[in-house]
Amino acid sequence: MLTRVADRFSKLVERYLPDAFVIAVLMTLFVFIAGFFMKPSEPVELFKSFGDGFWVYLAFTMQMVLLLMTGMALASVPSVQRILEKLSSKAKTANQAYVLTFLVSSAAYYINWGLAVVVGAIIAREVGKRNQNAHFPLLVAAAYAPTALYTAGLSSSIGLTVATRGHFLEEVAGVIPTSETIFHPGTIAILIALVITMPIFIVLMAPKKGIISYVPPKAPKQESEQEVLITPAGKLERTPFLGIITGLIGIIYVIFEFVNGRDLDLNIINIAFLSLGLILHKSLVQYANAFKEAGSAISPIILQFPFYAGIIAVLGSSGLAESIINGMASIASKDTFDIFTYWAAGLVNILAPSGGGQWALQGPLQVPAGLQLGVDPAITAMAVGWGDAWTNLIQPFWALPILSVVGLHIRHIMGYCALLAIWVGIVTTVLMFFVY
Repeated sequence: MLTRVADRFSKLVERYLPDAFVIAVLMTLFVFIAGFFMKPSEPVELFKSFGDGFWVYLAFTMQMVLLLMTGMALASVPSVQRILEKLSSKAKTANQAYVLTFLVSSAAYYINWGLAVVVGAIIAREVGKRNQNAHFPLLVAAAYAPTALYTAGLSSSIGLTVATRGHFLEEVAGVIPTSETIFHPGTIAILIALVITMPIFIVLMAPKKGIISYVPPKAPKQESEQEVLITPAGKLERTPFLGIITGLIGIIYVIFEFVNGRDLDLNIINIAFLSLGLILHKSLVQYANAFKEAGSAISPIILQFPFYAGIIAVLGSSGLAESIINGMASIASKDTFDIFTYWAAGLVNILAPSGGGQWALQGPLQVPAGLQLGVDPAITAMAVGWGDAWTNLIQPFWALPILSVVGLHIRHIMGYCALLAIWVGIVTTVLMFFVY
């Protein structure tokens, strides 16, 4: 039955779902209209907040871009790719292909969601090559599905933000160590439950007919390096020594910071992944080329992020987000506050798909409300994080890089992701009541 539902729903989505940028623009217009009805006497304020919002998250945007690009550049290291290719050969059947793709991508998402973009794309592509009976759109959906888990991983935007000294809610919530957020036993319990059940759900959705197999693109023409290598400049560009020395400087800095008690945060992860990429690539030119390819894959995110930043600003200035958040918080008790926070975050994330940006919008409202009920700010932060990750499955924004790598459109995988979102929402809601 689930196979039939998934097949019909996927075809429906393929027919009617527009491009992700069109969705971003439509959401912008929707928020403007809703904001006007919230504050009909102050329409100019909405335009001002939208324009100002373009640049409010500029520093955070750069952190996110670097997180993605350094992770993608690290995943493109030849030795990493060979490991992924070897792993992909372990899947002998279509069902094994779906499960393997999900698990490998999950491991990558746990480490870094920028790294996971390329790891997921490569593993889906390599598994698809070897399993022509596997439905490639579902394989890609399986590679993207662990985005629902990233908030429990080492690159959790909210978990790392609240662990960073000087974060904007420090006076209210303090600096919250990762032991109370991403390494909390409740967070780990939800993570394990989803890692076990989501691949089973994916297998149950697998189509039995109308299989779309992976079709490899034409290989790009390789440029000869012979002329470059004979010049002193070419040799300098391609020596591994410079990358290794520079990368070691970064790694020593990271070790020094951890020895002196620094917790994981966005900046330290970016430096660590940049340094590892410089060390593992064969030369500075090779790393620069990998970085360039990563930039091409995430260009849709760079284009759309300012629009969503503007949406976040309008949500805040119009009072629309406050109405959503306060409406749910007003009917919550101490025991259910995290669940209502989770639902509110999932709803807000559809309009503003940025964990850090959403926390900047939702945190100042949610944390004080939780404190009044006696809810630990760390639990509130994770509830927002889980909600943000949950509806990433039906918000196409973060799927754009992986789709760019595998050559599919968002409409090819969104039907499967939407059904997965229903399952993730049920499992997480039930578990949050018991584990936090």
